[in-house]
Amino acid sequence: MDRKTAPDERATQHPMSPFVPKLATVLRRGYGFPDLRADLIAGLTVAVVALPLAMAIAIASGTTPDKGIVTAVVAGFLISLLGGSRVQIGGPTAAFIPVVFVTIERFGHGGLLLATLMAGGMLILAGLLRVGTWMRYMPKPVITGFTAGIAVSIALSQIKDALGLEMGPVPAEFRARIEAYAQHWDSVTPAAIVLTAATIAVVVAMRRWRPTSPSMLIAILAASVATLLLGLPVETIAIRFPEGIPSVIPSLALPSIPFERAAELLPTAFTIAFLAGVESLLSAVVAHGMCGGRHRSNAELVAQGVANVASASVGGLPATGALARTATNVRAGARSPVAGMAHAVLLLVIVLSVAPMIGYVPLAALAGVLLVVAWNMAELESFRHLMRGPVGDRIVLLTTFVLTVAVDLTVAIEVGVVLAALLFMHRMASVVEIAQGVQLVEPEPEDTEAQGDRDARRGLPKDVEVYEVAGPLFFAVANRLDDLLDQYFQPPKVLILRLGRVPLIDASGATALMQFLERAGRLGICVILEGLTDQPRRTLEAMHALRHPSIVGEAGDFATARRLASEISSGQR
Repeated sequence: MDRKTAPDERATQHPMSPFVPKLATVLRRGYGFPDLRADLIAGLTVAVVALPLAMAIAIASGTTPDKGIVTAVVAGFLISLLGGSRVQIGGPTAAFIPVVFVTIERFGHGGLLLATLMAGGMLILAGLLRVGTWMRYMPKPVITGFTAGIAVSIALSQIKDALGLEMGPVPAEFRARIEAYAQHWDSVTPAAIVLTAATIAVVVAMRRWRPTSPSMLIAILAASVATLLLGLPVETIAIRFPEGIPSVIPSLALPSIPFERAAELLPTAFTIAFLAGVESLLSAVVAHGMCGGRHRSNAELVAQGVANVASASVGGLPATGALARTATNVRAGARSPVAGMAHAVLLLVIVLSVAPMIGYVPLAALAGVLLVVAWNMAELESFRHLMRGPVGDRIVLLTTFVLTVAVDLTVAIEVGVVLAALLFMHRMASVVEIAQGVQLVEPEPEDTEAQGDRDARRGLPKDVEVYEVAGPLFFAVANRLDDLLDQYFQPPKVLILRLGRVPLIDASGATALMQFLERAGRLGICVILEGLTDQPRRTLEAMHALRHPSIVGEAGDFATARRLASEISSGQR
C-alpha cells in the first residue's frame, strides 16, 4: 500500500507554515453555505453548553460570573480564529479553578490579570520557539495525577455551595479549607443539598438517555424555576453578586494591575501557561482523533497566548482549549474554526438577551454542575489503569496527585516530572545492565534469518503493513505510535507491529499502545504483535492491554506473523 499523506498535513518548506491558522487552510480549500450552516448549528449547541459552565467556573474561582462569560466570548473567538485546530473550542476551564482561586486570594484580581498577561506572553514565545512539538512528551502518570488532583480540589471547593453552608469565603489552603468546613458543618441547608443532588441527577440522566440535549443548561433552568416558585431558602447569583451580569459588551481597558509584583507572580504565570498549553494540546489530540486530521501545535500555542492576553485586557480569566466543549462541537457536526467563532458570538448574544434572568440561578445548582465536571475530569478509569502499571509509575502518579491536592499544582508538576525522569534513567540503567556482554549496536546483518525477514516483507499482501518499534516505548516517544495511522487515505486491513527490539514499556507507553489499538479498531485494522520480550509483556498484561479486541494474534517471530497476516488478509481466519 502506498504511504500517502493528506495534502493538508504535508510538511512545507516555508518557515511560517507551522503558525498558519487552520481557518486559513479551510478557507483556501473552499468553504460553502452547507459548511457555514453546519458550523452555525454546532456553534449554537456549544454556546448553550458553555453558558452555565462559564458562570460556574468563574464563581468557583472566586470572582464574578460575568468574568467567565467575558473569557468564553473573547478568548473563545480568538482561539478559533488563530488556532491550529479545526474544531477546538476555547474558554475558561475547570482546571484553572485552584490556581485562579489561590491567586485572587493572595494577590487580588489585578494580580490574576498580571499573571494571565505574563502566561499569554509565555505561550506566544513557546509557540514561536516550537515548544508545542515537545509538550506532548509529558509522562502520562504526571498528567493523570495532576488532572485527578485538580478534580478533587474542584470538588472540595464546591462543598460550601453544595451543602448551603453559612460561612465566609472558603480558604484556599487544603488544611484550612477542611477545618473551615468542619467548623460550619452544623449550618447545612437541606434545600441546597436537594438542589445539588437534583442537578446532578438531571445531568447524568439526560447524558444517558438524551445525550444530544444541553443537559447542564436544562438542569440549571429547572433548579432556577423550582427555587423561584417554591421560594427555597438558598443563595442565588443575585444574592451573592447584587451588581448582576452587565448587559453591555466589555471594553478593551486594562484594570488596575500591580506590575511591581511581576517577580512574585512569575511561578503562577508559568503554571497558567503550562496548564493552558498541555490542556489545549491534549484537547486538540482527542478532538482530531474523533474527527480525523491533525492540528498545528505551535499555531495553537500562539493562539492560546494571544487569547489569554486579550482576556486579561478585558478583565477576564485564563483560557485554554476545553475538551468537553470541543467534543460537543465535534458531535454537533462542526466542520471548521467558524463553529468556534460562532459559539463566542452567539454566547454574547444570549447573555445580552437574558442577563437580568441570570440572577435567579441558585449557586447549589452551579455546584452540582461543577461536581459532575470534576467527576468526569478525574478520569477514574485512566487512574485505575495506571495503577496496574509498574511500581515506579504508580509512585509518580500518586505523588503528583497528593501534591496537587494538598500542596500546590506547580510543586506537583515539578516533582512529578523529576520523578518520571529519574525513573526512566533507572530503567535504562537496568536495561543496559541486563544487556552486558552483547552487542547493543549490531553491524549490518548478513545472516540468512535477517535476509529471510526482508524477503518475507516483500511477499506481504497489499493490504498488510509492517512497522517496527526499536528502543524503549516510554513517555517521551509513546505518542509517536498514533502517527502511524495518520498517513493513510485507506488504512490497511492488517498491521504487524514488531516489538522485538523494545527492551521496556512504561505506563505511558502502554497507555499510548491502548489508544493506538482503540483507533485501529475504529478503522477496522487487525493488529498482530510480534516479538514481545519479557518486561513489555509483563507491563502490558498487568495493564490489560493484551486483551484488546483489535489484537487478533501474537507471534514469536516474523515468519509466524507473516503467515497469520496472510491468512487474515485472504479471509482464511
